Amino acid sequence: MRRIATLAAVVAVVATAFVARSAAAIEIGAIYPTGGSHGRGGQDEWRGASMAAEYVNARGGVNGRPVRLVLEPAESSDQAPGAVRRLAARGVPAIVGSYGSTISAPAAGEASRAGIVFFETGAVGKLSMAATDTDLVFRFPPTGAHLGSAAVAFARDQLMPVMKRDPRSLRYAVTYVDDVYGRAVGDGAADEIRRDGLTLAGVFPYVVGGDYAALVRRIAASRADVLLVSAYLQDGIAIRKETVAQRLPLLASVGTSSSYCMHEFGAALGDAAVGLFASDKPDGHVLDPTRLTPQAAEALQWSRDEFERRYDHEMTAAALTGFSGTFALLAHALPAAAALTPAGIADALRATRIEQGALPNGSGMGFEAGSSQNLLATSVIWQWTAPFTRTVVWPPQFATGSILPLPIA
Repeated sequence: MRRIATLAAVVAVVATAFVARSAAAIEIGAIYPTGGSHGRGGQDEWRGASMAAEYVNARGGVNGRPVRLVLEPAESSDQAPGAVRRLAARGVPAIVGSYGSTISAPAAGEASRAGIVFFETGAVGKLSMAATDTDLVFRFPPTGAHLGSAAVAFARDQLMPVMKRDPRSLRYAVTYVDDVYGRAVGDGAADEIRRDGLTLAGVFPYVVGGDYAALVRRIAASRADVLLVSAYLQDGIAIRKETVAQRLPLLASVGTSSSYCMHEFGAALGDAAVGLFASDKPDGHVLDPTRLTPQAAEALQWSRDEFERRYDHEMTAAALTGFSGTFALLAHALPAAAALTPAGIADALRATRIEQGALPNGSGMGFEAGSSQNLLATSVIWQWTAPFTRTVVWPPQFATGSILPLPIA
């Protein structure tokens, strides 16, 4: 297998070089954090995006022209506008990015002011009205609101029946990190609870590095049965440790962020992670290629084999969404653009419709007029089913294991 992967890589390089000699490259900007608190995920998402360009180039590029992604790293919100301005000075018509919601929001806003397409590959937090009102911002992954509402819907429709509990007899609490990412996910969960007529026990925003023991005491006082958590890695671990230490009598807890399905999360908590769920995007290794179209299956197989060969670990959710989103842009939208200008690319994105399962991460892509959100984005529910072991339990077409009503408290 390794020899085959190596041969495929050589063929890809040769093909890319041939395309590069035949026509001038199309430059597309990229903004990702490659260091700092978002560095791990941002680097993986950038790797996925750059591999998508490589994959497309090896198959003829965009109408015979190769694509070159130009990376401007941004590790924090204050670095994002400058990164956009530097890319604008190069004349790029579009930018892909940017993993972290706190980076994505200012990047999208600055790109809109510069008249450049901003194509979000991974972040899920809310964007400003200034960004979304320009018709130049597009969001490939599910929103934070979607992930939050999906977590509630899963607990209500799938988990509680397995546990033989009436979901309407239970109390639901939402806690979230108080920033653009956390509010998007937390609001989505709370809105779903209210919309369905369930009992909202309380909403508990918090700041990173705050008093997690006091936070959990407040949640305990709400008498919550189901807890929805939107957190980064370290604060998610800290909150879970406190719920265990204080013996919070929960029936279920769903983390609505990637932190809850990271290997580091399970490694830090061990037995304490068992039973927890996470609403997030899928990793590369969990998807069954037979559930995808042939083109998407081929791209998925190549990307996850090549990612593991290069980086010595399985393709993460960040890497897969970076690869899949950039692949959708380069392989589907750009070839259909009447002109490789911001307006031409935006028009092509709105006219492009990719069916569910026709992209490597199992999603499709479709934008309605006036909407920045991909209406065919895909998410999954993970569960820690044993120490250091996690599986996808929902939806059925992506599931690698069954829902286990394991004790959490």
